[in-house]
Amino acid sequence: MNVMILAAGRGERMRPLSDRVPKPLLEVGGRALVEHQLLALARAGFKRAVINVHHLGEQIIERLGDGGRYGIEIVYSREAALLGTAGGIRNALPLLGDAPFAVTNADIFSDYDFARLQRLPADTLGHLVMVDNPPWHAEGDFGMGADGVLTLEGDRKLTYACISVHAPAFFGGDDVGPQSMRALWDAAIARGLLTGEHFRGGWWNIGTPDQLADLRSMLE
Repeated sequence: MNVMILAAGRGERMRPLSDRVPKPLLEVGGRALVEHQLLALARAGFKRAVINVHHLGEQIIERLGDGGRYGIEIVYSREAALLGTAGGIRNALPLLGDAPFAVTNADIFSDYDFARLQRLPADTLGHLVMVDNPPWHAEGDFGMGADGVLTLEGDRKLTYACISVHAPAFFGGDDVGPQSMRALWDAAIARGLLTGEHFRGGWWNIGTPDQLADLRSMLE
């Protein structure tokens, strides 16, 4: 299974730190955020990662190279203009192959075992890892039934952990343009086609300087 790491964003909420350093290269525990992801993916058996780049993308390419030092091959999907999450993935589909692939954001930190994703059924169309709602997103994103099927409604919603698996067919069509994942997810959930799992381990979204500082303090 290949994996796509989303790393193209501007990181507006991380400014001014992200003005000169792309958010995926901000460091915690002596390594860049994206390096923690690469090492975890390699330990889980992933062999190839596609990373999309835009804002200060050459810094990411120079730092990570071909991935040899992390034990995983890296190829890059350059975006001349930001395409959003769905647009960025659709743009990179020729690099991702015909089988379902994993997706993760470069700016999360977690002890999730990515090997779990490789054990999903081969016909998986879309599968999202969900976590308990953090204080800054108390309303959550989606509900989840006992059968793992995600819902748009529910008494207790969970938050998307920025870790997922998707089949290329999920993205449909050939048009490449800016698009977020939310509209695609909502449409799939309305048809009962999206599954999920509830991860209860360590997970941190690193979106602001304060969140970065808190994680650094925890790891020191």
